[in-house]
Amino acid sequence: MLESLFRLAASPAGERSDAAYRRAIAELCTAPLFTSEVDPDTVQLFQLEIISNLLTFGELLDKPGVDEVERVVEASASLANYLDGLVEGSFYSHPSEEAHRQYLADLADRVSEGYFASRHFAVETACHGALGVLPDSAGLLDSSTGHELLALCENFGEELVTTMQWLRMTGH
Repeated sequence: MLESLFRLAASPAGERSDAAYRRAIAELCTAPLFTSEVDPDTVQLFQLEIISNLLTFGELLDKPGVDEVERVVEASASLANYLDGLVEGSFYSHPSEEAHRQYLADLADRVSEGYFASRHFAVETACHGALGVLPDSAGLLDSSTGHELLALCENFGEELVTTMQWLRMTGH
């Protein structure tokens, strides 16, 4: 269900895709998410925040505006910062800790945040840069720029999933 929301969000704008996104959101709102929604763990809370961002993105279809866009961007940046705090505060070493350190070292003076916040900022910057070159009539998936952005986002998303699995294994 969530995968279809992400695919619909990246599809060309139009009445059909907007209606399909709204239907997918309606299905998500009535779907059971976890076995215990009374006491979600850290990973489930993180997932709920992502779902909330998808719903906010859906609101942009009915009420487009700068404030709503900023809310989505700020919420995802906050999640990246939160994840950095979880990793840094863990009693266990993250399996990619050395690679994260190297990534931050390669940024040199351009970094003032943790690994996930820095990666999020890189993805956000790439997306902002691409907005001007994407044709209005095509969806994100219908251009080479869109494919590059999707690959960048998927790579970052895979790291997030791996870290979520690590957090679950370490008892967060």
